[in-house]
Amino acid sequence: MFAPNSGQRIDFDLAYKTAGERDLHLDIFRPAPALNRGQGLLLVHGGAWRSGSKAHFYALANRLARRGYTVFLPEYRLAPEAPYPAGMRDVADALAWAQGNAKHYGLKPSRIAIGGASSGGQMAALLAYRGTDAYGAGKAVPNALVDLDGVLDMTTPFALGFENAAGPASPFAQWLGGSFEQVPQRWREASAATYVGAASPPTLVIASSAPRFTAGREAVLAALKAKGIRTDSYTFARSPHDLWLFEPYLGVAVERIDRFLRAVAADEARKGRK
Repeated sequence: MFAPNSGQRIDFDLAYKTAGERDLHLDIFRPAPALNRGQGLLLVHGGAWRSGSKAHFYALANRLARRGYTVFLPEYRLAPEAPYPAGMRDVADALAWAQGNAKHYGLKPSRIAIGGASSGGQMAALLAYRGTDAYGAGKAVPNALVDLDGVLDMTTPFALGFENAAGPASPFAQWLGGSFEQVPQRWREASAATYVGAASPPTLVIASSAPRFTAGREAVLAALKAKGIRTDSYTFARSPHDLWLFEPYLGVAVERIDRFLRAVAADEARKGRK
């Protein structure tokens, strides 16, 4: 259960695009007007690329809205319905929709971040580093990335030991249409680490105590730091993978996200970013 603050608003199931014969929707958790920080965050739910629901983020979105953030929760096509890159195109379109409608929610298009959890974290990182234009959505640039236990490099031996363990039957392989041995270039294409560059956004990684879920983190954060890009990382000593669903992990995650996005806002203010 979640309890919105007085003046807080939740908009459910707004259509943001039509895919095939059906509409795709998103939910928006909006802060009370007096608390609006002018920062948005689009969160991509997890579920091993083949399941899950935007409702899994309701508790986290509500907590963030209570701190003044506007949170967008999109649905997207999962692997059983449409394999990669369909889901990536949907998330890219959702971010473009959020930026295109930013003014209505008291936001600037340049102040909407992207994040996600588990497979959603992998997708969010890939979109943030590779760019929405790679998925046909034009140039929708997030001002930060928040990765909750999402793999950053699917091609390291450590990551492959888990993500490719069942070969073509592995969830990531089913999403991509083949195992690493069958389609190695597609695995590299779908790894966020491939695209780290000077234009990559500030990045926060929140990790559970299972290192498999943030494989590639150290190399990616080191590369970002070398380019002068703000990074932050927090690892729970003991936690379940789905830490965003349970206390005390949820509260700590909210605090870390809030702290990080405040720091990003301060950086932008110093640079005179509009």
